[in-house]
Amino acid sequence: MTSNDGRQKWLTVADELAAGLRLDAAQRDRAGAEPVAEVDVLRRSGLLSVRDWGTQQAVTRVVGAADGNVGHLLGYHYLQVWRRGLFGKPVREEADDLFWAGVSNPLDAALQLEPVDGGFVVSGRKTFATGASVADRLVVSATRTDTGGKVTFTLDAKSPGITYHGDWDNIGQRLTASGGVTFDRVEVPADRVLGGHDEHSPRQSLAAIGFQLVLAQLYVALAEGALAEAAQYTRTTTRPWFLSGVDTATADPYILATYGELVADVEAAGLLADAASEALREASEAADLTAEQRAAAAARITSAKVVSTKVANHTTSKVFELCGARATAAGYAFDRFWRNARTLTLHDPVSYKARELGAYYLTGERAPFTGYS
Repeated sequence: MTSNDGRQKWLTVADELAAGLRLDAAQRDRAGAEPVAEVDVLRRSGLLSVRDWGTQQAVTRVVGAADGNVGHLLGYHYLQVWRRGLFGKPVREEADDLFWAGVSNPLDAALQLEPVDGGFVVSGRKTFATGASVADRLVVSATRTDTGGKVTFTLDAKSPGITYHGDWDNIGQRLTASGGVTFDRVEVPADRVLGGHDEHSPRQSLAAIGFQLVLAQLYVALAEGALAEAAQYTRTTTRPWFLSGVDTATADPYILATYGELVADVEAAGLLADAASEALREASEAADLTAEQRAAAAARITSAKVVSTKVANHTTSKVFELCGARATAAGYAFDRFWRNARTLTLHDPVSYKARELGAYYLTGERAPFTGYS
């Protein structure tokens, strides 16, 4: 547990990093390059080494509000570092300044793990692997060719036989290096294996809802970022409508009321995401996690996911009405918040999350252990 002074230190670092990212976020978004420089900035800041759970969540939101791409990379980095500890065995020590990414899309079970002397070799292609091409280390899941069981292991991201395709060309999250990756008989030493997947283990299943939590935090961050930049534009640039009867946009009662509603929505979504984060922390620290404890944490995270999805998509679109037509100029790149939110919130259908939450509330039905729930 990090002290308040320690957390504040890292939040100050995150604020400083965010201020720098915000300066050229629009230009970097248009360029859409591999985020090599962005990961290097994270590495030099020291933020990759943060291990306190609550501090990680807060830092992810600060960075994500300034640049949703970098927040995404950082949030997933923290997730992969945490995820290694879910298998009940000592975690191999690694340097604090390494950047971690994952290769484990659950609906893309294309990696095959073949036993060989001294360990395994892994082959196959994954369609999406956020941050993998700019990572130092990977957490990978694959299916054993002999038993059909799922195994999770770590790899050096630059291992011979790994090819990154650089084929991520979506409308949002353009700097997340989320393209495909191919493994061609890549060696997996036995000491890199974290463990086999137990489909009945409440503890191991926390990885799936960990991803859902990170996404909810990122949705809130995108809404916070859009709201903050729109507010600055409204204060300095937006002109009052000629029929408003006021001299400044900040005196227009319709603009004020709309900002008030958006602020309330975003703050509520943020508080719910933080409550979900605490629920997952408690679950992951439980000595003998029960299925019901796991279900309660999953429900709290699902609540945050449902609300933050709506808030992110609504806020990142609504801010244009508060700024005016001139704010659609490409140079401002306000559309990046909406594009990023629209892209990220399609990660998995939110209607299925709402259905899971409704079933748990009405009947006590627990969400099944899947890669998404």
